[in-house]
Amino acid sequence: MIADDASEGPVVRVGDPGGQAVHLLFCEPTRPYGDEPTLDFIVRARGRWVSVETLVRTWDGDGLDAFLSGLVEDFRGWEGVRTWHSLEYDLTLSAEHRSGGHVHLTWGIHDRAPAEVWHFETTTVHAAGEDMQHLADEVRALLAGEAE
Repeated sequence: MIADDASEGPVVRVGDPGGQAVHLLFCEPTRPYGDEPTLDFIVRARGRWVSVETLVRTWDGDGLDAFLSGLVEDFRGWEGVRTWHSLEYDLTLSAEHRSGGHVHLTWGIHDRAPAEVWHFETTTVHAAGEDMQHLADEVRALLAGEAE
């Protein structure tokens, strides 16, 4: 769900924010070098037992929205695991289509180089059709700096 948070601007929430589940927040898209294609955003993982975040550096989003849109186009399923990563590998994503028409997305959040001391992963589950379409649209809007 994309929302406009007064303190952070547009925010994409992925996963269930209630109970003990871990959810992800994608927010604060910025272009640190003006008109250059470098696009940074923050990703946060929050849950009862975890709270981590990192800055994700991309080159115009590194095609994250296109990766998610490709998963939507193949809503009937695919074999194996599909993967994506940001420019500096601070965010990774693997997608697996499983029985029942669900896509399992495993999000990896990594400490920034050169430290690379920690790594966190969580998996979110999405219906292959409309749910994935909403996620792809929200990520596209966030990377474009638009709020719905």
